[in-house]
Amino acid sequence: MATTFKYDAAGPWIAKDPNAVLDYQLNWDAIGDSWLNGDTISAATWTVAAGITKDSDDRTTTTTRIWLSGGTAGQTYVVSCRIMTAGGRVEDRSFRIVCAER
Repeated sequence: MATTFKYDAAGPWIAKDPNAVLDYQLNWDAIGDSWLNGDTISAATWTVAAGITKDSDDRTTTTTRIWLSGGTAGQTYVVSCRIMTAGGRVEDRSFRIVCAER
């Protein structure tokens, strides 16, 4: 089960307990009214801020997912995904992980 993002003026974010190991998914077909527009994801690269750990990642033709662990309570981490599509498009999306004891 992928987690649900919240939004504020700075963009998407989600809370994570430092002890939790959770997956975070981006649905590129739903971003901005079907951003892919019939294209498909052929590759995805995740970038994770120091202090939080990328355990694994996967993708489908329309979604990308990352599994994260660790982090320090009170810290915020930026996580980014860059995709390449079969049609030659390249795009980035980022979100924040706000670590808090839960």
